[in-house]
Amino acid sequence: MAYKTVNPYTNQVEHEYDNASDQDVEAALQAGHELYEKWRDGSGLADRKRVITKLGQLLHQRKTALAELMTRDMGKLIGEAEGEVELCASFCDYYVRHVDQFLAPRAIYTESGNAYVLRQASGVLMAVEPWNFPFYQIARVFIPNFLVGNPMILKDASNCPTSAQAFADLVKEAGAPTGSLTNLFISYDQVGQIIADPRVQGVCLTGSERGGQAVATEAAKNLKKNTMELGGNDAFIVLPDADIDKLAKVIYSARLYNAGQVCTSSKRFIVPDNLYDEFLKRAKKVFSSVKMGDPLDRSTTLAPMNSKKAKDKLQKQVDTAVEHGAKVYYGNQPVDLPGQFFMPTILTDIDKDNPIFDQELFGPVMSVYKYHDVQEAIDLANDSSFGLGNTVFGENIQQARHVASQIESGMTWINSGWASLPELPFGGVKHSGYGRELSELGFTEFVNEHLVYEPEN
Repeated sequence: MAYKTVNPYTNQVEHEYDNASDQDVEAALQAGHELYEKWRDGSGLADRKRVITKLGQLLHQRKTALAELMTRDMGKLIGEAEGEVELCASFCDYYVRHVDQFLAPRAIYTESGNAYVLRQASGVLMAVEPWNFPFYQIARVFIPNFLVGNPMILKDASNCPTSAQAFADLVKEAGAPTGSLTNLFISYDQVGQIIADPRVQGVCLTGSERGGQAVATEAAKNLKKNTMELGGNDAFIVLPDADIDKLAKVIYSARLYNAGQVCTSSKRFIVPDNLYDEFLKRAKKVFSSVKMGDPLDRSTTLAPMNSKKAKDKLQKQVDTAVEHGAKVYYGNQPVDLPGQFFMPTILTDIDKDNPIFDQELFGPVMSVYKYHDVQEAIDLANDSSFGLGNTVFGENIQQARHVASQIESGMTWINSGWASLPELPFGGVKHSGYGRELSELGFTEFVNEHLVYEPEN
């Protein structure tokens, strides 16, 4: 069985799930399409708003129980998991408040007559989502599209099936009709079959470059709109005037939150030579102060990685980096605990010829680079095939904003690590993908912008 919960702290299999049959796939497609046909005239919005309002209430009420499911699925700290549930509830609140505004017709002013754009549902969507934020990744695509009137079929990561099914069950409990969100334990061949089906009108994916290429290829062959969020190798640019005390306070959240398994967490810290040595000392202090252990224990501050496969991949990348000249400033030692723990590690002296220079290290590993001139830092930040999110940290806000404007990135945070809020668009450029989720931009990705034009006689 491909879909199973293997607790990354205990290494025990807690749940296993049977793969969906082709008959299950057909039933999901039919239910979703019938629901779209019911909604496509614009009706049902009031009912959908009530469902999402109820979903938000259920998320608030069951925060800890739902968080425990995620912790057992992929290992995140219980406090971080509770924060994820609350964030999903905030999506419910935000979109219910703004859906009428977002769906309102847009007038186009033309001297030739009258014109306006209707915002309408487009049809059934296929969502392929990852394991690192089991509820959040589903919520940020499902909630806005459900309100639009686009039913959704979900293929979630095989190592967090319990969370995915729990979210789908919660949607049903909130009153959503059959076909609104159907979670299927399917293969990638079946994903391709769903994308090819004429009843499906779009595909959204968050995942790896490899997964994105495969799904985008299927979408392109079948002329289906798609959005891709494919990870990043995000830069954290420290400016020469940065306050080192303020900087030290964000190192943990910027790199070690969710055991470093965050697409937008800072991977490459680009530090001026006047602060380089002190930054390394502060980073080592943060990294050496973590407490690894049971992620359900609220005193634990660093969770295990999500799986043995992920830990082994990260170790191979670190070994490769060192073999090609990188130096280990701190870490890279075995952890004497049964779970899939990876010791927080700081790497330095990585040059452009190092194979990991342009790779995403998806775990608690920090790469630190030194620069002398700010333009050098900008050039280094942009010397990447990725472009998801980055941070610029400094006291002179005008300079920080100027540097931010020079970075090839979908998102930039100033004097902060990564952040995700319902009102802020989320997405990247280059190999980090295309399209946006969240905010009004994400809301309209799979909306039919339907022009109605009446020329003057």
